Amino acid sequence: MQTCPLLLRVFTKIGGHHNQADFAVRGKEPKDEVQIYTWMDATLRELTDLVKEVAPEARRRDAMLSFAFVYPTKTGHFTVKEVGKTLSYPNARRPDDGSKALGSLSFEIGDYLDVAIL
Repeated sequence: MQTCPLLLRVFTKIGGHHNQADFAVRGKEPKDEVQIYTWMDATLRELTDLVKEVAPEARRRDAMLSFAFVYPTKTGHFTVKEVGKTLSYPNARRPDDGSKALGSLSFEIGDYLDVAIL
C-alpha cells in the first residue's frame, strides 16, 4: 500500500512557540504560515531543512528549532504540545531529535506544526 502525502500547515515563530490562543479561531491562525506537502514518515531533520528554506533565522549556525503539534482537545480548544528539538547544523557532540518521524510522534492528519526558532 502506498502512503499518500499530506498537506502540513507549519507556523514558525522566532523566540518561542505560538500559544493556544493564537489558534483559537479557525481562519485566524498566525500569519507566519508555510504549507508543505510531506509524508507521515517525514523526520524532524527533513522538516528542519524545509523550514530553513523559508526562514532565514533557522539557517543560523547556532539556531535550534523546537517542534510542537497543535491540535484540538475533546473540548474543542487547541493545545500546543512540544514533541522534539533539532539543531540547524547538528554534529556528533550535539545530538538532537532529528531522526524522529511525524507518525512515530503521534501526529494526526489535520494537526498543525508549530516551529519555534530559538
